[in-house]
Amino acid sequence: MSDAQAPRPRYKSDLIYGLEDRPHFTAAIFAALQHVLASFVGIITPTLIVGGVLGLESEVPYLVSMALFVSGLGTFVQARTFGPIGSGLLCLQGTSFSFISVILSAGFMVKARGGGTDEILSTIFGVCFFAAFIEVVLSQFIGKLRKLITPVVTGTIITLMGLSLIKVAVTDMAGGFGASDLGAASNMGLAALVLLTIVVLNRFNNPFLRLGSIVIGLTLGFVVAWLMGRVDLATLPQVPLISVPVPFKYGFSFDWVAFIPVAVIFLISPLEAAGDLTANSMISQQPVKGPLYIKRIKSGLLADGLNSAMAATFNSLPMVTFAQNNGVIQLTGVASRYVAYFIAGLLVLLGLFPMVGAVLQLMPKPVLGGATLIMFGTVAVAGIKILAEAGLHRRNVLIVAISLGMGLGVAAVPEVLRDLPKALKNIFESPITVGAFCAIVLNIFLPEAFIELEEDEFDPESSTLKVMQDPDVTK
Repeated sequence: MSDAQAPRPRYKSDLIYGLEDRPHFTAAIFAALQHVLASFVGIITPTLIVGGVLGLESEVPYLVSMALFVSGLGTFVQARTFGPIGSGLLCLQGTSFSFISVILSAGFMVKARGGGTDEILSTIFGVCFFAAFIEVVLSQFIGKLRKLITPVVTGTIITLMGLSLIKVAVTDMAGGFGASDLGAASNMGLAALVLLTIVVLNRFNNPFLRLGSIVIGLTLGFVVAWLMGRVDLATLPQVPLISVPVPFKYGFSFDWVAFIPVAVIFLISPLEAAGDLTANSMISQQPVKGPLYIKRIKSGLLADGLNSAMAATFNSLPMVTFAQNNGVIQLTGVASRYVAYFIAGLLVLLGLFPMVGAVLQLMPKPVLGGATLIMFGTVAVAGIKILAEAGLHRRNVLIVAISLGMGLGVAAVPEVLRDLPKALKNIFESPITVGAFCAIVLNIFLPEAFIELEEDEFDPESSTLKVMQDPDVTK
């Protein structure tokens, strides 16, 4: 039997607990802890990065607490369902990496005009609050959205997001923005330790080690940094015992220039979330076509959008359905949505104690950079995978080449925007906005007929790759 005819691998079918089963307390807690460990770093890292880069250190403990708190609430909403809101699946909601670059751009814009911590945060959360309703509306028209935001557009934007964040990760590896010892051997050594630990742990077949590789790598790096005298627990900021969630604690501001790049990401996040919800349905032995499936996708995306609006209300970054938790379901054989209630409780409980964020804030930049390099690189690779699956034929190559070139070009040489009106310059300073605009316009302008290849343009290597790809394997 040829490779092309070989049966495709299927998802694990021997679930111990199905979607509507109720595991006993011990099994539920054990499964919930694994989900929390698999997602913990993903939930807190965007907040640590944004807080560190924008110089918001005094607020980081509270912001980390709120990230955990709203992730718990969002996870509960997705699993419990409230009318048309919520997929009813074991889907963990967490802070999204996709928004980091555009949120940093918004923060730097406010900072450049003299805004302080409160103004920066009020603008970020105000913009994110309104932008979240784009996903709320689009959740009911996901089919029509797919005709405009095609895989080549989505893949290009996601690749740009990952590539544009690499600079942040490498700067952290070297010591962090403005560090006096930028590039010192001790900084690079700590980053390399974390990076190598994650790589080595991923060589093992043990799924627990692979799922926990980033947590273990960060913990090891933190301990080594402490032994080197790079972590002084005596400098822990004075934080209250309990974090009290306060809606729009920093105020509520809005800026159109900051809004547009964030809105662009909310255009594509429903497509990503739909893929994650589909994968979760497959793993949970739920239908992936028909009325129930369509209803579940729409309800899940509606919850995604409303959860992001709720996150902005409670001073946290936008949320999205986490894909890595699908792997935990496969690992444990527990797909019960009732486990999500335990996950939500653990996250809310962690979020009520700001000391968690205060300790994490002491993590040296090189330690964090060693892990985020992999995370951001993975985002870029996810975009490349989407592009490969879309087919890199003549039309798509042209769209990707121009969009990536323009996006990365503006980031590398911002002077090209010098003569633009200030309002347009502020908008197009974001490589995501430039790349997305180019990809969407070119996708409309170049007709689908353009993809037809002449015989002499046939690429056997590309065709072989397409045959070897397994469409059942999710990101």
